Amino acid sequence: MPQIRFENVVKRFEGREVLSGVSFTVEKGEILAVVGPSGTGKSVTLKHLVRLLTPTSGSVWLDDVEISSATGWELESIRSRFGYLFQGGALLGWLTVAENVALPLREHASRLTEAEIDARVDEALAAVELTDAADRYPAEISGGMQKRAGLARAIVRRNDIILYDEPTSGLDPVTSVTINRLIRRLNRERGITSIVVTHDLQGALLFADRVLMLKGGHVVEVSEPAAFVRSENPEVREFLDAQLITPDFFESHQQME
Repeated sequence: MPQIRFENVVKRFEGREVLSGVSFTVEKGEILAVVGPSGTGKSVTLKHLVRLLTPTSGSVWLDDVEISSATGWELESIRSRFGYLFQGGALLGWLTVAENVALPLREHASRLTEAEIDARVDEALAAVELTDAADRYPAEISGGMQKRAGLARAIVRRNDIILYDEPTSGLDPVTSVTINRLIRRLNRERGITSIVVTHDLQGALLFADRVLMLKGGHVVEVSEPAAFVRSENPEVREFLDAQLITPDFFESHQQME
């Protein structure tokens, strides 16, 4: 059974349909990249997974539990399995990097001792190669380091699913590659299921197991990267051509380790 399932999800805002019968699955331990033009429902899709939004119709499932109808303790239990890396990092400027990373533990894991919290924070910072920045403030580190700090905060509770909302937005190409490689490494080392909303199609083709394209609230294509770049769907071809991505270009780049 897939770990995550969207079944014919429709979402309307004041009569405007943003998602139009979206269906797809995500297997445990998979990296699914969600791409497509701006305003096509990518971030709206993510928000349904943690019940920040509820479908107008259709359903969203995590294993055998329907997220879209869960309430109370069941919903809290579902949410505890997700880590979320926000587009801007969402770090609190008056807290150090280590204090920012510790926040989810202080808010949701009250049984942990201070020593256990410190050990979890150290582990998360080491995983994103940010140990040396533990005592610095967000304003004192680069944008790429802020994204890595946000990722450390997303994994500090040892969640088995991470949602990424534009993890490389605003970053230079070299730093973007670093973040993409980090996503893939964490996925492989920890068996984390990852859903990555991104405008970085070139990066997505290199780090994702499958690529899902949304356009106009519809799933246009979902396939492995090698098949995605060879798609004969005219909307996919237009999207690829706009970013100068060809099968030859794709084959010239080695898969990320």
